[in-house]
Amino acid sequence: MAGTLLALLLALLGGSQVLKAEYFSPWKGEQQMFKLDIGWPKTPEDFTGQTFCVAVDSLHGLVYVGQRGDNVPKVLVFSKEGYLLHSWNDTVEMPHGIFVWNTETGSSVWITDVGTGKYGHTVKQYSPLGKLLQVLGTPGNAGSSLIPLQFDQPAEVFVEETGEVYVVDGDGGMNNRLLKLSDDYKEIWLTGTNGSGIGQFRIPHSVTVDAFGRVWVADRGNKRIQVFDKVTGEWLGSWSGCFSEDGPYSVRFTADYKYLIVAQLNINRLAILAAPPVGSIGDCVIVHSVQLADETKPHLVDVDMKSGAVYVAEIGAQQVQKYVPLS
Repeated sequence: MAGTLLALLLALLGGSQVLKAEYFSPWKGEQQMFKLDIGWPKTPEDFTGQTFCVAVDSLHGLVYVGQRGDNVPKVLVFSKEGYLLHSWNDTVEMPHGIFVWNTETGSSVWITDVGTGKYGHTVKQYSPLGKLLQVLGTPGNAGSSLIPLQFDQPAEVFVEETGEVYVVDGDGGMNNRLLKLSDDYKEIWLTGTNGSGIGQFRIPHSVTVDAFGRVWVADRGNKRIQVFDKVTGEWLGSWSGCFSEDGPYSVRFTADYKYLIVAQLNINRLAILAAPPVGSIGDCVIVHSVQLADETKPHLVDVDMKSGAVYVAEIGAQQVQKYVPLS
């Protein structure tokens, strides 16, 4: 039935190649949690490369998309309504993760660059219009050093309101670590080596911080999520029971911090997990899922913390899709 509805939707869209979603709920009678906004963006042809990442500026109503390809703008800036406002390309080689940081004095855009050229292996801060403000790492040189700071294909960055920075490093390189930096970019703590033991990683791919002082990491290669204390870096627990089919690619909380949105690229699915309150991590529970069309390949996601909308960067479909909460 779901497949028939999907085919009908595609037909109504006039044969468009845009790949849409089906819904699946493991609980009989459960209502859908999100609805696809088929009007976002206004012009799907604005996506001209592989869309690897997306970040929402909830304060200013903007959506930033990082894409890859030859002779394409690497960063696209949309309004929350779906209009392309502008784009920029300077000093961005191969964007992997993107994050918007808002402060009382302004906003900035952080990008992890996994390129192997002169701009790669870095975490960079830009103005909203694309002016380069800060470079972390040694451009063009992969490494593991902390002084000077080096990365090897850093996967994603998360910046707290205080300016403290979390980086998962990296996306298949020599490093498998989670690094916390102070607001002046000095090491506060570092955890992780290559492996499957407690606190070890195999491709730490995404990172976020919840409202209870916990750092959540998508440990993609180990098919689990690991959780750490944001102050000390102490390991608090892990979830693996929900990821037997495919490892987690993204970790982002819904606006109310009740759920965790996890992209699973190889099975084209968004898993919505119940987030534990303060205290024990417990076991993971999938309360809902969104089954995307074949070959969509959802890579990373972000959430509008005002409206609750979820944006999904899909490298197979070469698009970003928007889902709005139904309640």
